Amino acid sequence: MDRTITPPLSDEVVESLRAGDRLLITGTIFTGRDAAHKRLVELIDKGEPLPIELRGQIIYFVGPTPPKPGEVIGSAGPTTSGRMDAYSPKLLDLGLKAMIGKGLRNEAVKDALKRNKAVYLGATGGAGALLAQRITSAKVVAYEDLGPEAIRELQVEDFPVVVINDMYGGDLYVEGRKKFERKVDL
Repeated sequence: MDRTITPPLSDEVVESLRAGDRLLITGTIFTGRDAAHKRLVELIDKGEPLPIELRGQIIYFVGPTPPKPGEVIGSAGPTTSGRMDAYSPKLLDLGLKAMIGKGLRNEAVKDALKRNKAVYLGATGGAGALLAQRITSAKVVAYEDLGPEAIRELQVEDFPVVVINDMYGGDLYVEGRKKFERKVDL
C-alpha cells in the first residue's frame, strides 16, 4: 500500500520508512543534478549561504526537458544518482532528508543516510513523461544559467517513489537480488 509523505520531512517520518516502502510525495521538492550539486558544495566549503534551505527537504536528481506550450514541465525522469555521490554526504550533513534518483549509491552516501536519518528514493527510469504529470508547478530558484540542470522548486502531487536505501542500512537492490537469486548446487 502506498503512503503519502509531505516535505519537509521530520526525523520521525524518516525513522518510519523502510527499504521497499512505496510512497507518494505531495508538496514541495527541489531538483538538482551534478552541476548544481558541485556549486552547492563549493558554497558549503567556502562557508557561504546556500540558495535553498536543505533542512528536511527532498532533492530530485532530474534535468527536465523544456515544457511544450500549456505544460508545466517537460519530461522529468530521474538521472543516475551515482553522479551525485561525491556531493551527497555534505548535503545530508546539512539536513537534507531524501534524494530521488535511479541506480546504486556508494558506501559513503549510505553511511551519511544512517548518520543523518535520511533516505534514498527511487523513481522509475524511462517514465519521465508520466512522472511529469505529477508535477503541478515548476520554477527555477537557483543557477538559471545551468538550463535543465538549474535548481527548480517543484510542486508535486502523488509523486510515486520507492525507498531504496533506508536509515537502517536496508537496501532494496540487495534485498531484491537475494529474494530472486537461484541457488545452484555444483
